[in-house]
Amino acid sequence: MKQQLSSRKNVYICRRKAKSRKMKKNITFALLLSCLVSVGCTGQNKEQETEVVLETTAGNIRVKLYNDTPGHRDNFVRNVKEGLYTGVTFHRVIRNFMIQTGDPATRPEGYKPHTDANGDTIAERIPAEIRWPQHFNRRGVLAAARDGDDENPQRASDKYQFYIVTGKTCADADMDGYETAREQRDAEALFLQKQQANKAKLDALRAARDRDGLSNLLEKLQDAARWEVSENPPITYPQELRKAYKVHGGAPWLDNEYTVFGEVTEGMKVVEDIQRVKTGANDRPLRDIRILKAYIEE
Repeated sequence: MKQQLSSRKNVYICRRKAKSRKMKKNITFALLLSCLVSVGCTGQNKEQETEVVLETTAGNIRVKLYNDTPGHRDNFVRNVKEGLYTGVTFHRVIRNFMIQTGDPATRPEGYKPHTDANGDTIAERIPAEIRWPQHFNRRGVLAAARDGDDENPQRASDKYQFYIVTGKTCADADMDGYETAREQRDAEALFLQKQQANKAKLDALRAARDRDGLSNLLEKLQDAARWEVSENPPITYPQELRKAYKVHGGAPWLDNEYTVFGEVTEGMKVVEDIQRVKTGANDRPLRDIRILKAYIEE
């Protein structure tokens, strides 16, 4: 399914980092996250933030858009003003994770995507604006869906689809698992890159049937990949952020992977009601829940 989020099961597992590195990062992160309250800290300045109301068949949801993700803010406002969210369904709903909507193709009248000269659909994306750990996937945030890393290594966001996190509370052991799994994933990807870079040597050893030499080189490349990633880990959760997930919940396995660009200010009960609907194939609700109207709150 195009432009889906990572499944709850697609979490990453690896090893914890040295305490000294965590303590050093926690000092910096503490300054960013010390203002967490009931649903978290937005980290926004005093500039007026844009608010959007989503009138749905389940009730109204009010969201505000962050000013430090201006590309996503402006794109979302443009979609609202052009009426592209009128009639769209919540086409993917996973309990204790998120509700996803925004696909113009789910409107009753449908939507014709842009195509190239060969008639192939052109991916409609906007550049990523990932501001982690200032914005993270806590309960109630608004974030952009996107295609997977294989076809979208820059993690650019889908131009239309977005999700609202419901999530679940997470213990320290869960957070440790998310940290270490991400490290393992990145180490495996780097290992494959190193194999490609050393393809000629590996092929020569295979041709010579030098099993020991081949095994030694592969082991050396794998160790080098693990070491490089461990020296610059992809994600390390500070204590303040861990506390937020422990108390309020969210989807930390998506952190630093998707652009978070807003949050729900009213209507979380509506969001929670939507996440509890019965679903069928591809996590699609068995009965349509639609956005009847979306408008900018003046």
